Parts: sequence; C-alpha cells; structure tokens
Amino acid sequence: METIYLVIVGVLFLLAVSDLVVGVSNDAVNFLNSAIGARVASFKVIMFIAALGVFVGASFSGGMMEVARKGIFNPLVFSFEEIMIIFLAVMLTDVILLDLFNTFGLPTSTTVSIVFELLGAAIGVAVIKSTNNPDMSLAEYINSAKALAIISGILLSVVISFTVGMIVQYITRILFSFNFQRRIKYFGALWGGIAITAITYFLIVKGAKGATFMSEEVQTWISSNGKLIILYSLIFWTVLIQILYWLFNLNIMKATVLAGTFALAMAFAGNDLVNFIGVPLAGFESFKIYQASGTPADQLLMNSLAGEVKTEGYLLIIAGLIMVITLWTSRKAKRVVQTSLDLGRQSEGEERFGSSFFARSIVRGSIALSNSINAVIPAKVRNFIDKQFDSSVYEEERQKMGKEASSFDALRASVNLVVASILIAYATSMKLPLSTTYVTFMVAMGTSLADRAWGRESAVYRITGVVSVIGGWFLTAFSAATVAFIMATLMMFGGNYAIFVLLLFAAFMVYRTHVITKKQDSETKLYSEMEIEEVNGEILSEKVLEKCRSSVSGVLKDISKLYSESLNFFEAEDRKHLKENTKEVASLNKRTKKLKNNIYNTVRKLQEESIDSGLYYVQVVDYLRETVHSLTFIVNPCYEHLDNNHKVFSEAQFEEINILESKVRSLITKANNMIDQSDFKHLQELIDEQLKLIDVIKGMRKKQLKRIKKEKAGTKISMLYLSVLHETQNMLLHLVNLLKAQRDFVAAIKK
Repeated sequence: METIYLVIVGVLFLLAVSDLVVGVSNDAVNFLNSAIGARVASFKVIMFIAALGVFVGASFSGGMMEVARKGIFNPLVFSFEEIMIIFLAVMLTDVILLDLFNTFGLPTSTTVSIVFELLGAAIGVAVIKSTNNPDMSLAEYINSAKALAIISGILLSVVISFTVGMIVQYITRILFSFNFQRRIKYFGALWGGIAITAITYFLIVKGAKGATFMSEEVQTWISSNGKLIILYSLIFWTVLIQILYWLFNLNIMKATVLAGTFALAMAFAGNDLVNFIGVPLAGFESFKIYQASGTPADQLLMNSLAGEVKTEGYLLIIAGLIMVITLWTSRKAKRVVQTSLDLGRQSEGEERFGSSFFARSIVRGSIALSNSINAVIPAKVRNFIDKQFDSSVYEEERQKMGKEASSFDALRASVNLVVASILIAYATSMKLPLSTTYVTFMVAMGTSLADRAWGRESAVYRITGVVSVIGGWFLTAFSAATVAFIMATLMMFGGNYAIFVLLLFAAFMVYRTHVITKKQDSETKLYSEMEIEEVNGEILSEKVLEKCRSSVSGVLKDISKLYSESLNFFEAEDRKHLKENTKEVASLNKRTKKLKNNIYNTVRKLQEESIDSGLYYVQVVDYLRETVHSLTFIVNPCYEHLDNNHKVFSEAQFEEINILESKVRSLITKANNMIDQSDFKHLQELIDEQLKLIDVIKGMRKKQLKRIKKEKAGTKISMLYLSVLHETQNMLLHLVNLLKAQRDFVAAIKK
C-alpha cells in the first residue's frame, strides 16, 4: 500500500513541475507587461532582469504555504488517505485550468485557483465523510471564512486598483504631459525618488517577507519602522537619481521601470511560488509522517500538518531554475502578456475582443457624462488639459520606430509599477487578500483609460476585453472548485482506477492545449509573414506590391484547393474532412481580414508619391476578401447540409458540378500564374474564359429549375445546388476584378 502513495507523491512532484511552467506563463504578465509595453530596453535585457528577480525571489522564499496545509480545511479531521486524494485532485485541476487559460491568453490568479481547488476538493471529501459520520457537520471540515475573504478580495482589488491607477495616471500626465522629456530635468529626480521608494518598500514588505535569510528581529524592525524606511528611502533615492542625472544623463523613467520589473518579479517568485509547489510539498510531508507512524493510511489523522514546516533550500532553488527557464521559453507567457498589452496600448489597431451590449452602454454613458462635465469646465482649463494629453509627439516617435514602437510610453509604465507596488505592499501590511494578478492588470487598465488610450474607435472592444478577463477570474474560482470537487469525489469512490483515468485525462487536456497553441503559433507566423517591411517609418510601394503578390497568390492557391476538396468531400459524404475544410476556410477568412484591417496602417505609412498605387492595393485586398467570402458561402452550407444528414446531389448534378469544379480550378491556376509573374498580357483571354464559364453556370441553373418544375429535386438540395452555383459565379466575378486591380497596381508601381 505504501508504494501506491509513493507513486502519488511522485505524481504530485511531476504535476508541480508542470504547474510551475503553466503558472509562470500565466503570472509573467504581472511583471513583464510594463517593461515590454514601454520597450524601455531590449527584450533580452528585460527578460534577464525579470529572470534574475524570479530566481532571487524563489531562493529567498521561506516556509511552506499555510493555505495548502490548513488554510482552507482542518487537517485534524482528515486521514492521510483522504489528504492525498485532496492534494492530487487540486494539482490535476490546477494544471488543466491554468494551461487552458494560458492557451487562450487570459491572465488569471494562481492564488485564487489554488484556494478554490483546495476548497472544492476538501468539500468533495468532506461531503462523503459527513454522510458516513452524521455526528460531524460540513462546517467542522471546512474553513469557509477564508474562501469568502478571497472573494471579497477579488471585488476589492478590481475596483480599487482600477480607480487608483486611473486617478494617479491622470494627475501624472497633467504634470508631465506626453512630451515629458522637457520636464524631467525639473521634476524627474523627485518622481524617480517617489517611484523607487515605493518599489523599495514593496520589495522589503512583500518581496522579502518571510525570506529564510531574514531573522525574526529584522522582520520585526521592518514592521515597526515602516514610515522611517519610506522617509530615508525617499531622500536617498531622490538625491542619488539627481546626481546620476547630472553626471551620466540617467534615463529616469527607464531606470524606474526596470527596477519595478525586478521588484515585481522577485515578489511574484517569493510569494506566488508556494501556489505551485505548496501542495506537493504538503503531500511529501504527509507521506513522511505516514511512513514514520506505522498507522494504516485510512486511520492516520493528519494532526502534524497543523504545525510549521520549513521547505528545503535546494527545492526552492530547483523551482527557481524551472521558473527562469519557463520565462525564457514559454510561448504562452508571451500570449498572456500580449492580451494585456493589446487592451492597454495607446494606439489603435486590430482588437483582440469584439463588441458587447454592456461595453456599448458604458461608452454611451461615458460620452454623455463627459459632455456634461465639459459643459461646466472653463474653456481655458479644458484647453490646458487637452494640451497635456496631446499624444502627437509620442505618435510621431512611434511611426518612426515602426514595428519596434512601444504600446505606451515609459511614464505610464512607471505609474503601472509604482501604483501596483504601493497597493500590493499596503494590502500585505494590512493582511488583505489581494491578488497580484488582479492588481497589476486592473492598474494597467485604469492607467490606459486615464491616458485616453480607449478612444471612441476602440473603447467598446477594450471594455469588452476587460470584462472578459474579469469574468474569467470569477470563472476560474467557480471552475476550480467544481472540477476539484468532481475529481476528489471520483477518487473517493473509484480509488486507484479513478486516479489512473484522471491522470490520463489531465495529460490529454494538456496535449490538446499544446495542439491549439501550435495552431495559434502557425497562424501568428502566417500573419507576421504578411507584415510589410518599413524603412524609416515609411513603406515603399515596391514592398507593398511584393507582399501583396505573395499574399494573394497564397490565398488563391488555398481557395482552389478548398473549393475542389470540399465539393469532392461532399460527393463522398465525408463529413469529417468537410468539417476540417470549414475550419481551414475560417482560418483563410482570418488571414484576409488581417490584410484588410492593416490597410489603414499600410496606406498611412506609404510614401507620399505612392498614394495612387495605394488605391489599387485597397481594391486588390477588397476583392480578395470577397472571393474568400464566396468560398465560405459554398463550403459551410455543404457541411451543414451533410451534418443534418440530408440527401446529397443526384448523379446528374454531380456530373455537372465536377465539370464546373475542374474548369474553375483551371481558371484560378491561370489567374495565379499571371499574378506570380506580373504578366497580364493574356488577361483578356482569361476574361473570355470566365464569361464562358458564367454561361455554363447559367445553363446549369436552367437545368435545375426544370428539375424543380418536374418535381425531380427536393427543396433543400435544390436550394443548396443553386447556392453553390451562385457563389461560384460570384467567386469568378471577384477573381477577374482582383486580376484587373492587380494589373493596375503593377502598372502604377512601374510608372
């Protein structure tokens, strides 16, 4: 029997490694968002500073997480067997949920997830125990007050962080404006002193609290001399920064952001590390207690877990190394960071989230409120404020930087870090249950709103995104508790068989999210290949033509393949492959949508003398998008028809369709060759061929109408057949228009 529990301990540690990987991927947004968004240094420098902070924080992390052992449930009333089931259910749930959220780029709280997983698993076991032992109520097994404190902490942190971030950023921007370099020499040292003092205090209170290298006397002295530390730090840092500015022209904003990145990374590793390894370590300690006791697993009550247990230093160092490696290599970490950057960036662009009724209502209400306030504010005051928020200087710099442009400036990045540091440090000193993820994310959203990054062009999408992320946080809590409850219950009833099946299920889920990630990465690679190279913030028309030619050629090849395959799969009634084709068509739609969404930026950056050629580029992209739309309206209805088990076309209809499909494919191939070679001398011949094909389609349509007249064809199959013909004709019309626009585009470039 002991062997089984040894295996479970081994599984817990394997899950801990996996949890470290997915946990760092999720929480990287906390400390990378500001530095990467403002591009205060190269990506490698930022990652090095963050990795150093993570490793130092992990190495200094002291003790084992109390909540894993006794914070949510009472270990005195659970046996060793039941405790191991709770811990295993928690770790399996944690790996699955965090990996799932990371895959879709949604930041969530590891603290909340671990707390509610413990709660759900403990309730699952406690329900069965209380059923078997009616003398004990459920309340005696569970610490429900802790869960309620966490929920209140979520609500509190969301509102306070967003509000404080918004107010501080608004005041800071009025003081410094977007052209803050001119005012740095007057106020820079004081601002830097305040900022790094806040970061230093945060580092001492939050980052180093409970560290193994700190004696109890030192921690007591820090707690009782907080105000003194703040005062001396402010004087020291202000004087030092001013001297460095005079002597070495120190970039105060960049230094502040990098210091804040290190502090948040250290605090994350020092405190949140226990979210990932606390449960496995508690399981390991429980196993050692079981080994030493000689008592059967189902009779040994875990009283010893109520005491203090120190974590071995080498385990913390190993955990730190795993976290650092993950930080450097995780694609999911970059995706989670990108979500936060997209929602907070200063400029417009493609939005990750759609619109919602709630967001539209908020924007309408905000516009009405803003108009009412502006009506009572004197014109001079309004003009002064508008001048401070004039981001034209920043936008000019962004355009010159091209792809290397920042999502927001260093001033906002420093506010993000300072406000988050102060709030987290204050909450820690007051023992309030605030999540670092929630605080850092909501501060970033509040500062972006105050900075007027959420203009009327993007506000509804940004608000929808923020609401989606917040909804995800509450979904995390509910999902974590529910899934852990189900897993613990299944293990209690199913024993070792259930454990084995659930381990396989967890492995399958992680594999599936890995497949999704690979697919997303391949799409990202495709999108990056569609981006056009810039020279000094401008795009050369030749580069646009080159990229346009390769993009159009690639899309047309896909259209030809998918059109042919889909009709063949429909004839063979191959629902599985036809469904895959619908997904490929949807991906093709995304690619062409991306091209169309980039039209504004492309045309804006075109050289002045290339504006005429830009007109033809717009036409090419429009016709390409319409061609793909026509394909969508062919493939999707065919799949829906087959999915509903309706009859497919008759033999006569398939004969006609196959002839048409062959001719359409031949026409697309010829069109593609013209585009590849930029040789349109045979365009008229292709147009004549297109007209003949349209006549063929008209003839097929007449035949089908005769079949309907003679009642030889059903309603659904007739509508589908006519729809395929109609959309094929549309596809041919758009194709020829696309060729004409491409021909004119080439001619305009050669002038």
